[in-house]
Amino acid sequence: MSVTETRPPLPPFTRESAIEKIRLAEDGWNSRDAERVAKAYSLDTRWRNRAEFVSNREEARQFLERKWRKELDYRLIKELWAFTDNRIAVRYAYEWHDDSGNWFRSYGNENWEFNEEGLMTNRFSSINDLPIAESERKFHWPLGRRPDEHPGLSELGL
Repeated sequence: MSVTETRPPLPPFTRESAIEKIRLAEDGWNSRDAERVAKAYSLDTRWRNRAEFVSNREEARQFLERKWRKELDYRLIKELWAFTDNRIAVRYAYEWHDDSGNWFRSYGNENWEFNEEGLMTNRFSSINDLPIAESERKFHWPLGRRPDEHPGLSELGL
C-alpha cells in the first residue's frame, strides 16, 4: 500500500490559499533545509532556474544544497503576482553574500504549477543579481523564518 504525499493548501487555489502556499514556500526556503524544502516538489518535478535545469526531486535537493553553500546568510521574501486553479506566479527578492563578503540582492519571478496533491510539478524561475553594499540591505531578521511584522516587498518599495 502506497501513501500519497499531500502538501496543503491544495489546488484549486483561492487568493488566500495562494498567499498561504507562497508563505509556506518562503518559510521553507528561509530554513535553508534542502531535505525539507525538496519534499514540497513532486518526484518528477521540473525546474528551470537561471541556466540550470532540474528534472526530479533529488536533483532539486542537490541544487538547493549547492545554492545555500554559495549564497550565505540567505534571506528571502516572496509575494503573490497572480494565480489560477493550479498555478501561482510569484515575484521575490532575496539577499545574500558570497564567501568574499560581497552582498547581493537577487530579484526574480517564478511560475509554479501544482498537482492535485499540492506538490509542485513545474517551477520556472528568472533571476537577476544586483550587487549591493552591506549598508543597503533591507532584510535584517535573524536567519530563518521572516517575522510576520517584517515588511514585504511592496512595503519595502521592491
